[in-house]
Amino acid sequence: MDLDHIQRSMFNAVRQPLTASEGMRQRTSDGRSLRRIAEQIIKPNDRLSSFERLEIYNRQYWFRVLAALAEDFEGLRLIIGDRQFENLSIAYLQDCPSQSFTLRNLGSRLESWLRSHPEFIAGVEDIALDMVRLEWAEIEAFDEASKPSLTEADLAALGPDPQFELQPYIWLLELRFPVDEMLLAIRHEQRENDIVSNAVASNSQRRRARKRSLPKPEKIFLAVHRADNSVYFKRLDAEAFSILSALRDGKRLSEAVECVDWKSRSGEQAAENLQAWFALWSSLGWFCKTN
Repeated sequence: MDLDHIQRSMFNAVRQPLTASEGMRQRTSDGRSLRRIAEQIIKPNDRLSSFERLEIYNRQYWFRVLAALAEDFEGLRLIIGDRQFENLSIAYLQDCPSQSFTLRNLGSRLESWLRSHPEFIAGVEDIALDMVRLEWAEIEAFDEASKPSLTEADLAALGPDPQFELQPYIWLLELRFPVDEMLLAIRHEQRENDIVSNAVASNSQRRRARKRSLPKPEKIFLAVHRADNSVYFKRLDAEAFSILSALRDGKRLSEAVECVDWKSRSGEQAAENLQAWFALWSSLGWFCKTN
């Protein structure tokens, strides 16, 4: 058996879901004996059989990936509850196993997978998908590159009808529920609990989450952005969101402004809003120099 075959056999074995008692199964999902596979790729020692040694990797794989997914999508976990979230996570990770050297990318396909498997979020589809979009945007906003911001001199040299490039770390989200407030409230409660609690959980324990009442639908426009190595959520007016979205898509300033329905604002109000918005966005460094 060559190294490539051993590695593939090992990877497929450790990805087999655990039993209800968190042990390794006797057979793979396609009926092959895991005891036989273990004997082919791992030698026993004086304390553990090949199966028992493989079981250690199997268990640690699932403990680690389930804990990582629960940490990255804590808002979703609170929406659907612990048991359903664990069922969802196992099914998702079987279909979409890690393909990266870092667990940071583990949930990159979760939104699209959930759209194909709505049974895991039945009854709360809209808010669950909103939360997943927000939590993934937060991960991306934290890790994405930052380009040099435009200076006042750069802005003055752009001309009367410029194109603006947004920083790669900015995510613009149109959401159906105020999941930003919900996620911030979850984090605030966790910080308070951490302060008053002296209990330390072991690595093998996953903190249980209590389902909570869900907010009512409320259409919101959100920019997820980064400043000083921290991620922030900023609510936007619908018009501001439309302009930023158009600029992100490569439209010139005049085209972006024309995309907006200004009926609710007078010409003077619109001009004041535009000036205030661009001053704020510039101060936050949202516009960057083009290559």
